[in-house]
Amino acid sequence: MTFLLAGIFLFIGIHSTRIFASDWRNRLITRVGLQKWKLLYSVIALAGLVLLIYGFGQTRANPVFVWEPPLWSRHMAALLTLLSFILFAAAEIPGNHIKSKLGHPMYQGIKLWAFAHLMANGRLGDILLFGVFLMWAIIGYSAARRRDRREGLTYPAPSGQKTVIAIVAGIAAWVVFAFWLHRLLIGVAPL
Repeated sequence: MTFLLAGIFLFIGIHSTRIFASDWRNRLITRVGLQKWKLLYSVIALAGLVLLIYGFGQTRANPVFVWEPPLWSRHMAALLTLLSFILFAAAEIPGNHIKSKLGHPMYQGIKLWAFAHLMANGRLGDILLFGVFLMWAIIGYSAARRRDRREGLTYPAPSGQKTVIAIVAGIAAWVVFAFWLHRLLIGVAPL
C-alpha cells in the first residue's frame, strides 16, 4: 500500500498545484521558466504514475476485499466509462458543444471514470485509488469553474462537426481500450 499511497501523493499532488498552490506555481514558473516547470512537472507526474501503477498492482496481488460488487455494476461501469472517454476527447478537441457547455470535460470524465470503477470494484486498493481520483476531480472542476468566472473566460462558438468528431473519437478510443488495452495494461478484461 506504501507505493500506491506515494504514487497517489506525487501524481495527484503535482496535478493539484493549480488548485491549491496557484500563486506558488506562478512564482516558480516566473523564477525557473515555463520549460523547466514543465520538465519538473512531467518528472514528478511520471514518477507518481509509475509508483501508482506498481502500488496498485501490489494491492491486486494481495487484495483486501471490502465488499462484493453486484454483476450489474460491471455493465454500468462500461457505459459510464464510454461516456467518460467521450468527455476526454471533448476536452482535447476545441470548439465542440460538450466543452462549451461543461467548460472542463476532462474533470467530468475523470469523475465518471472514477465513480464507475468504485461501483464495480470492492477491493481496498480500488477504493483508495478511485476514491482519491473522484475527490480530486470534484475539487478540481469546482476550482477550474471558479477560475473561469473570475477570469471571464469564454469558449469559442461550438460547432456540430467538432462535437461529432469528439463523440466519434471518444467512442473509438473506448472501444480500443475496453476490448484490447485494458486487458493488456491492467490484466482485466472489462467486457
